[in-house]
Amino acid sequence: MTSFTTSALPPASSRLPRTGLEVRLAARPEGFPTPDHFRIVTTTVPDPAPGQVLVRNLFLSLDPGMLLLMSGGSQLPMPGYEAGEVMYGDAVGEVVASADPSLSEGDLVVHRLGWREYAVAGAEAFRRVDERAYPRPSMHLGFGLVAYVGLMEAAGLRPGDTVFVSSAAGATGGLAGQIARLKGAARVIGSAGSPEKVAHLTGTLGFDAAFDHHDGPVLDRLRAAAPDGIDVYFDNVGGEQLRAALEVMNVHGRIAVCGALNRQRTGRPDDGPGDLLSVAGKRLTIRGFTLFDHLDRAAEFGEQFRGWLREGSIVYDETVVEGLAGAPQALLDLVGGRYTGKTVVRLTGGAE
Repeated sequence: MTSFTTSALPPASSRLPRTGLEVRLAARPEGFPTPDHFRIVTTTVPDPAPGQVLVRNLFLSLDPGMLLLMSGGSQLPMPGYEAGEVMYGDAVGEVVASADPSLSEGDLVVHRLGWREYAVAGAEAFRRVDERAYPRPSMHLGFGLVAYVGLMEAAGLRPGDTVFVSSAAGATGGLAGQIARLKGAARVIGSAGSPEKVAHLTGTLGFDAAFDHHDGPVLDRLRAAAPDGIDVYFDNVGGEQLRAALEVMNVHGRIAVCGALNRQRTGRPDDGPGDLLSVAGKRLTIRGFTLFDHLDRAAEFGEQFRGWLREGSIVYDETVVEGLAGAPQALLDLVGGRYTGKTVVRLTGGAE
């Protein structure tokens, strides 16, 4: 893992930028996008007007859901990317100039104006965070809260549950499995896309069992890993893995629908869960959720997560990609399963 501290930077006043890079959506893709659907542009960075601040972005968060935003985002509770416009995403950065008393030079902030090296906006667009809370600024972009509310709110996790997590070596899945264990799950099972990731789940992240979803029918692999059935399915994928989970769920099982990697990888609508008779027969609960509905649990989660980190009882996986110019390909590689854990892009700053 790569560490980074803002204290290593020169004084903010000595590095006010004149230009910076930003990534725009060149055109909406039909199916899975290619690098040609992105355009990297050098733009002039304006001085902040009264009430505004200028932020040098340090890290950009990459999220598979960004592919859905490229296609319009009609099924997500956020606006899709517009062709010709700068893309947006979670980022963490440092205030380098402020024309608002609520933020000062040197403050570490998180915001939604990623996919650019420098962000200028009203101070209300930025949230100051404690740079001492985590070992490195990029950890403010982690998906731990998503995993937490999916398990505790959407799935209603109970001590003694058997939990299955798909895409378990990813940013959300890896934390979901570990949090389930810390919250009393009796058995945690994960699926991943390579033998190396399977070994990582059981050898590093503490999953009780894991399998490669390429190694034959998922239903057979899941039944072998969970001979007594599963009580909770944390779904990051959909498709065949959701259909298999429905077959293996115990009575009164709960499914938290978090992501749709199967659709994002193919660029086509999912085939769906198939025959839903088992949902009625087993009295299953299937619940979709978004983080925006549960932000009230952020403080509660943050306190627990920092405690787990201090104790060494949870592993935080992170892959760092260097430079904004590499972000488009990194997003495509992320959805293709190349990376493990949370993927972020470390930004290098624009030309002076």
